[in-house]
Amino acid sequence: MKLSMPLMYAGNPREAADSVVALEKAGLDTVWVAEVYGFDSPTLMGYLAAKTETVEIGSAILNVYSRTPALIAQTAAGLDNVSGGRAILGLGASGPQVIEGWHGLPYDKPLGRTREVVDIVRRALRRETLRHDGIFTLPLPPDQGTGLGKPLKMLTKPERPAVPIYVAALGEKNVQGTAEYADGWLPFLFAPERAHDVWGEALAAGRARRSADLGPLEISAGGMVAVGDNVKGLLDLARPMAALYIGGMGAKGRNFYNTLVSRYGFEKEAAQIQELYLGGNKRDAEALVPLELLEMCNLVGPESYVKERIAAFAEAGVTSLQVTPVDDDPAALVSRLKEWVS
Repeated sequence: MKLSMPLMYAGNPREAADSVVALEKAGLDTVWVAEVYGFDSPTLMGYLAAKTETVEIGSAILNVYSRTPALIAQTAAGLDNVSGGRAILGLGASGPQVIEGWHGLPYDKPLGRTREVVDIVRRALRRETLRHDGIFTLPLPPDQGTGLGKPLKMLTKPERPAVPIYVAALGEKNVQGTAEYADGWLPFLFAPERAHDVWGEALAAGRARRSADLGPLEISAGGMVAVGDNVKGLLDLARPMAALYIGGMGAKGRNFYNTLVSRYGFEKEAAQIQELYLGGNKRDAEALVPLELLEMCNLVGPESYVKERIAAFAEAGVTSLQVTPVDDDPAALVSRLKEWVS
């Protein structure tokens, strides 16, 4: 099992990126760089590439709406070059609030769009001449432009002819597609004990259609990691983030995380958290996040218990344990975790 972590930043992403140097020395295998509607991922990923030597650098996630497939391929190729072959391309559909509210684009056909982007990016990295007819049309037909467009292939030679592509997915159809055509899967709020009940059929259906050329599906998931006896107090640190996603990341009926938590068996709590959060009562929403959910989605407790949680994530199919270390010395904790996952 590899060890990975999201780049956590609250004010200055550059300072957070600088901390990755110590984490790399402690044994961190992969760092994931988010974007949402903050700083863009590729800029920070390029900065990380220059500051580090061995850690893999992944986007988590670049949405499939605000950049063309060809630009996503160019970005992946550029990052893979400056990192010496350490880039991972994490993609996802994001959600209507970000795509329509921040980018001003209609949130349509997320599943088909994601599949087509992955296909076009892979062909571009192989330096194939791009022709495509679907949601995306390459080249643009004369009746939609000047008529001067022609099929092109990437001008420069990529570091590698393929960059690993991970897809962030939660819904059944999206997870099934991810298991079919992606190199890896990025689920959020992953509860190992409930994962099979929620996604088992979708994963099996996708894997049944999976090309042998892709190899096994990688899964990167995890949560906050803290070693100590004050379990409830430590888990309380995870409440604000959980409440944000369950309650605030999407409108009623269009919040994928709320739907997931409901499918985990916390339907009543999910509805209450959303009602409170959208009403501006964030603290009350945080208090209602079930302790059981926090225990399942994180790795918090005495050393022996944290090791048990690592085993639970591994048993659920996780190949890259994604951790957010909570410790006065995060690098030291990462070093210990590296021993435990090996």
